[in-house]
Amino acid sequence: MGRYFIHLAYNGTNYCGWQTQPELPTVQQTLESALSTLLRQKIAVVGCGRTDTGVHASDFYAHFDAEDAIDCGQLVFKLNNLLPPDIAIFDIFPVADNAHARFDATARTYQYHVSDRRLPFRQGQYCRIYFKPDIDKMNEAARVLMEYEDFTSFAKLHTQVKTNICHLTHAEWTEEESGWVFTIRSNRFLRNMVRSVTGTLLDVGRGKLSIDGLREIVERKDRCAAGVSMPACGLFLTKVEYPWQG
Repeated sequence: MGRYFIHLAYNGTNYCGWQTQPELPTVQQTLESALSTLLRQKIAVVGCGRTDTGVHASDFYAHFDAEDAIDCGQLVFKLNNLLPPDIAIFDIFPVADNAHARFDATARTYQYHVSDRRLPFRQGQYCRIYFKPDIDKMNEAARVLMEYEDFTSFAKLHTQVKTNICHLTHAEWTEEESGWVFTIRSNRFLRNMVRSVTGTLLDVGRGKLSIDGLREIVERKDRCAAGVSMPACGLFLTKVEYPWQG
């Protein structure tokens, strides 16, 4: 029995998230089915995290165990021919038997894309807003967020997690030709955290929320105090980091 990592990407538009759900299309189920077909054995895949319905990943890792040694290059080729075109396999490589795609990850980076324009060729990959946000105010607010560790106010309610402590190392808005992008990096994220943080920062960007108001929201540790959760379509997991990457 050997363990292998898969490096992949997917467009989440047509999937009900990463994690397998009964009678619903998911990335995990689609990948497990293809691997089981090609390797002629039941394959279970463990992902580096769970993305929600409609969320995309341009950098994602998963691991699986196989009974026999495999030709990784051939398996990449065959998977990319068998899988639907919205899932791409970049690489498959052997790892130590105790390597874990989720628990070994040291940091993750997400990006959220918004625009005040209609972008017909990016449908399902950004969220349209109907105002021009003040990017300087939003970046001031993002820097305030990095002063905190407890993000209870931005966590989905009734989830089973041991702690709501996250160590942010980057939070910044940038402007591009078609709109604005929020990039956030942390050792871990809470369920729905990035989308609710983005919605709250956009409230700052349109003058609906002050910097002091943001501090009050964080310190209340109450999800009901924060801004709306943004739609899934604008969210991308863009980087997953491991110690072996150097």
